[in-house]
Amino acid sequence: MTRLEDQKALQALAEGYHARAVRPLGCSEIAGHLVKAYAIEAPGRSVTEQDAQTGRRIAGEHLASARLRGSAGLSVLLFHAGGDGDYVLVHTWIEGHMSDLAVFTGPAGEPDQLRPGRSGLAPCVWEAAVLAHERDAFSRHVLDGTGPLEERLAAWRGDVLEGEVR
Repeated sequence: MTRLEDQKALQALAEGYHARAVRPLGCSEIAGHLVKAYAIEAPGRSVTEQDAQTGRRIAGEHLASARLRGSAGLSVLLFHAGGDGDYVLVHTWIEGHMSDLAVFTGPAGEPDQLRPGRSGLAPCVWEAAVLAHERDAFSRHVLDGTGPLEERLAAWRGDVLEGEVR
């Protein structure tokens, strides 16, 4: 059995849990990478065009040196208008079937204040749901796909998550 403090914390998490809207923001070339972008929105929050532009700028700065980390040229960009702040995640497929993840955080509604997150910070449950979809899409279309690579990449670009994530 978990400690009483843990039980209270878990109960509080369960009580505050809800679905979040997710929508694709398109696929584009950023810093030599094919980048599929998404917005994740907490109730009452939205990702604006300025937010998306800021996310693309941050992704570009991060991806500019991604080849040094073994990048294979494909990335997923998440802009999360969260309940407690804003987040940008840049997830890149790298050598050895691995991935590279950068998380940027900042106060809600202030995209120019986004900074690298603390060491060890990982995706939240909603971000992880989108990244799980993207892991499956990458494996299904790019790694397991058949035919020319351009066709497999087109299938990956078109395989997007939209609606709600829990």
